[in-house]
Amino acid sequence: MDKTLSRIRALQGVLRVPSDRSITVRATLLGAVADGVSRVREPLDSDDTNAALDCLAGLGIAVANLSSMCDPLGLRIPGLGLRGLRAPRETLHCGSSGATMRLLAGLLSGQHFDSTLDGSEQLRRRPMRRVTDPLAVMGAHIDSIDGKAPLAIHAASSLHALDYVMPVASAQVKSSILLAGLYADGPVTVHEPAPTRDHTEIMLRAMGADIRTERNADGSAAVTLTPPTRLRPLDMLVPADISSAAFFLVAAALLPESKLTLVEVGVNETRTGLLDAMRQMGVQIEQRNTRTEAGEPIADLVVHSGELHAIEIGGALVARMIDELPIFAVLATQAHGRTVVRDAQELRVKESNRVEGLVAQLRAMGAQIEATMDGFVINGPTPLLGATVDGLGDHRMAMSLAVAALAAQGDTCITGAECVSKTYPEFWRDLDRVMF
Repeated sequence: MDKTLSRIRALQGVLRVPSDRSITVRATLLGAVADGVSRVREPLDSDDTNAALDCLAGLGIAVANLSSMCDPLGLRIPGLGLRGLRAPRETLHCGSSGATMRLLAGLLSGQHFDSTLDGSEQLRRRPMRRVTDPLAVMGAHIDSIDGKAPLAIHAASSLHALDYVMPVASAQVKSSILLAGLYADGPVTVHEPAPTRDHTEIMLRAMGADIRTERNADGSAAVTLTPPTRLRPLDMLVPADISSAAFFLVAAALLPESKLTLVEVGVNETRTGLLDAMRQMGVQIEQRNTRTEAGEPIADLVVHSGELHAIEIGGALVARMIDELPIFAVLATQAHGRTVVRDAQELRVKESNRVEGLVAQLRAMGAQIEATMDGFVINGPTPLLGATVDGLGDHRMAMSLAVAALAAQGDTCITGAECVSKTYPEFWRDLDRVMF
């Protein structure tokens, strides 16, 4: 599907973007091994979350997809307990969801049955050794094809305690190890070099698990889980996904006549790196009606545009906004000066090589952007021009290019625009609702 967009004046109105993908996937997987029925209100209905539920159906959990399980009180997940999952009769297909595959690899490593995880061609290209290597140290037996999917997970009588130092900060790796730790014979500790999203820890804590985090002044942390005998069911509201809100936040910042409020957005500090970076660049972002839901902070966000100044970012801040760097790059094209992003090697192994993809597509629109080994450099401000660009099968790339199109002179055609359904199926509809 191709999508053509033109320059607009502003974004106006009130919008609730889709619920958080990371939290929805984790809630479904952990709900499956809880003792009793978990209730998850406002879950995300997308390709990734449906892939997770399809995998759980293969493991004996009585869910098929979100639409069939949603009622006025939310998604119901009938948990079977830590040892209640059943051997799948066929390969569990994770679609294009790296989170589903990596987290399930941890959860299934301690089971008493064999299982196989596979996915799309895109997912088969993504590295899995970062998960399978530490799981192997715990005693898991996982076969792969040169460190990539499909993953054949063999039954394990038990897993071992672990003290693991992650070479690269990754919430998915941390979460996979912690889920495997539910089946370990002793405590499991994961040391992360920089802060990563902590939804798994918050959720496990809400379910009664003994999980502790010790943070250091440099942003590194040690997360320790003592294996529980059972997990309580969940009862929670899934906040709106800040990674989806990011596209509207940046668009409103770029279009000075905008008056946009985004409601019920998750503002977990491990995910708000983009907000901090935007504020450093001169954007005013108000947080209103702040509250918590099952330990997760939520707020309404109001954006006020201002003159944009270039900044340099790296380290812990980049780790806290790794998924938002494509849309940050669009914002940086309109900032005065030289914007530098470092320590973002992870962008090269996402759904697409986001560094090279950003450079090629934004250059096609007139941006002055250069790739580096661990990020990119942008000189601005540079007027953007309408062009034909490629979403590259990457949902975040396609939505970032859509925002660039709204600020560009002339028409922009985005090819492969259907890929937004991975996390935001109604993106084009919501964008139409608030464009003026």
